[in-house]
Amino acid sequence: MCRLPLARLSVLFSTLALCAGAFGADPVKLPVRDKFHLYLLIGQSNMAGRGAVGEQDKTPSLRVLKFTKENSWAPATDPLHFDKPIAGVGLGSSFGRAMAAASPDATIGLIPCAVGGTPLSRWSKGGDLYQQALTRAKLALKDGTLKGILWHQGESDSGNERTAGNYGERLAQMVKDLRADLGAGEVPFVAGKLGEFLKREDKDGKPALWPKVNEQIGALPKSVPNTASVESTGLKHKGDAVHFDTPSLHEFGQRYAEAIKRLQAGAAR
Repeated sequence: MCRLPLARLSVLFSTLALCAGAFGADPVKLPVRDKFHLYLLIGQSNMAGRGAVGEQDKTPSLRVLKFTKENSWAPATDPLHFDKPIAGVGLGSSFGRAMAAASPDATIGLIPCAVGGTPLSRWSKGGDLYQQALTRAKLALKDGTLKGILWHQGESDSGNERTAGNYGERLAQMVKDLRADLGAGEVPFVAGKLGEFLKREDKDGKPALWPKVNEQIGALPKSVPNTASVESTGLKHKGDAVHFDTPSLHEFGQRYAEAIKRLQAGAAR
C-alpha cells in the first residue's frame, strides 16, 4: 500500500480545501437593475490610486461593488484598479461609500478603468483607452444603471503649451462623445483638479503649465451641461510631489461624491 508522508498529505488536503472554497463560493448577488447605481472611473494614476493600502481599505464596503479585471462583480476593496502592480488606494472607494450612505436603498457599482501615465489623447474618441472604457462600461451596464462618470487626469498634458493650452476644449469633446456613445444623455460628469503640490517650475525654470490645466478643468461646467469640477485645495502628496496620499484620496472621494450628488439633485428638479 502506498503511504504518503504526513507533510505531503497536509499540503494535499490544504490545496483541496482551497479549491473547494473557491468553487463553492457564492457569486455576488446583484440587486435589480434600477437599484444598482454604476459609476465609471477614468483618468490616469491619481484616479487609479497610488496611496498606501491600510486595513480599512482591505475591508469590503457595505453595498459597494467593483467591476473586476475579469469583467465580473466583486466586493469593493482597494486597490480597485489594476493598471499597474503599484496600484493602491484611490478616491473610488471613499466615493462609493459616500454614495452608498446617501442612497440606502441602492447598491453602488464602481467600474475602474484608469491607467497611470496616460494623456488625454488616449482617452479621446478613437483612442485605445476610450474604447477600452467604453467596452467595459457597456458590459457593466447590462447589470445596472449609469449614474455618473468620474475623471482625474491632466498631469501628462501639462508638459507642453500645445496640450495644456487646448486641454479644456478636448476634455469637453471627450465628455460629449462618451455620453453619446454610452447613450447616457447628460449623465453627471465630475472632473477633479490636479494637486496643488505639483512643481511650480519645469526643468528649464519656466512656470509650470498645470495651473493652466486646472483653470480649464474648473471652467468645464461653463461649456458642458451637468458637469462639475472638484477642488484639490489642502490635499497632500505621498512624498513624490505627484500622487495624493491615502488620507487625501479618502477626502477627495468624498468631494467627488458631494459634487455628483449636487448634479443629481439638480437633474431631479
